[in-house]
Amino acid sequence: MAKTGTAADVYHADGVNRIDKGYGLHKGVLSPLETLAQSVSAMAPSTSPSLTIPLVFALAGNGTWFVYLLATVAMLLVGFCVSRFARLSSSPGSLYAYTADTLSPSLGAVAAWALLIAYVATGASVAGGALYYGNLLMTQFFSSVPPAFVTLAFVCLGTGAIAYRDVKLSAEMMLWIEVISVSLIAIVLILLLSHYGVRFDLDQLRLKGVTISSLGPAVVLAIFSFVGFESATTLGEEARDPLKTIPRVVIQCAILAGIFLILCSYSEVLGFHGETGKLSDSASPLHVLARKAGVSPLGTAIDIGAFVSMFACVLACTTAASRVLLRMSHSGLIPDIFGRTHKKFGTPGAGVVLTSIVMLAVTLGLALRGVAGTDMYGWLGSISVFGFLTAYALVAVALPFAHKALGQHSHLVVIVSWITILVMIGAGVGSVYPVPDGAAVWFPYVYLGYMALGMTLFVVRRKTIHDRHSA
Repeated sequence: MAKTGTAADVYHADGVNRIDKGYGLHKGVLSPLETLAQSVSAMAPSTSPSLTIPLVFALAGNGTWFVYLLATVAMLLVGFCVSRFARLSSSPGSLYAYTADTLSPSLGAVAAWALLIAYVATGASVAGGALYYGNLLMTQFFSSVPPAFVTLAFVCLGTGAIAYRDVKLSAEMMLWIEVISVSLIAIVLILLLSHYGVRFDLDQLRLKGVTISSLGPAVVLAIFSFVGFESATTLGEEARDPLKTIPRVVIQCAILAGIFLILCSYSEVLGFHGETGKLSDSASPLHVLARKAGVSPLGTAIDIGAFVSMFACVLACTTAASRVLLRMSHSGLIPDIFGRTHKKFGTPGAGVVLTSIVMLAVTLGLALRGVAGTDMYGWLGSISVFGFLTAYALVAVALPFAHKALGQHSHLVVIVSWITILVMIGAGVGSVYPVPDGAAVWFPYVYLGYMALGMTLFVVRRKTIHDRHSA
């Protein structure tokens, strides 16, 4: 059943929205744990200690753990807004559906295009990280590396094949990959802390050498470690008891990821004390830490785990992006072919195929131009953050209106929503000022150009969108 134009028409007084029945997805097939796996894998927590934390350290130094604390608080604010909406609405549209069902169609379109590039760019970013770690492992074991096309095709098309085949299989695979990878990292960090004994690193606790001007850009980088934590909302049709399961998953992910990343950042900075090289320059920081903890073989195991975790992250992003495309098609934003699901598998096949091809084309294009996998990870990840910040801010804007439509005015909701909006705006400003160096100066323009194209398509298809919205 299509939705009419106001939030009051969308939500019932009991807080349950009128869910479309024509998506064609397999309903209620994912357990709470499998639903959690989607969000955890989209974040790829085991990749951050290897790739993101060193980048944050390059900016924040001894304040790296504090930056992750600030990022955790920011994501808990977003998680509060998302989880409140997830109690009211359940559909594959995720944050786009929350915004479109509450605010104007144009703002809904902004959220849709922003969320789409967020998931696709994140997946492509992590595919670049997988290229880097794949080459690292091949050099260790075989002293040679395959062409970039081979690794990127394996990651992008391999995850696409799994996402096309079965969402339950995808969730189970992602769950076990992340459990093993995170466990290996946790073992190394615990042994490392035991090696140093029970003492505090005063340089870190006092934020020695940290400048306020460096915190803004560092927090934006740290936020990239969290983005995707809300992606379980794209499984609104496929999760069991979604109006209870998904809100819990969103908050659980923000809290667990925050604790894990703060521990990792503190331990890595501590572990590199006395090393000749800096954390920010290390090709495989966890390898170094495993050696210092006296468990060198785990370093190689963690590198393998990081590669496999990146595979799982690309899979999670493909799953999420394809469902956003599904909801966009049902709303009339894009052609109807993306609104169809496979009769047997119950997956949005066209969306999966498009997402996989775009990820492969972007990463392969960069590889052919000589861009390293680590640079792909940083560049595409930076672009994805713009999309997430936009979608998060719009959800925070929409939440008070949804509650008002239900006659559930809450001062807490209004206050948290406004704080979240200001934090997202601050993070956005922090990503462009001070003006970044090198290629990063172009990222805002790439994002704005993409959004301009998306909104142009919205104008072109306005009549179709209006007919679907008012049907």
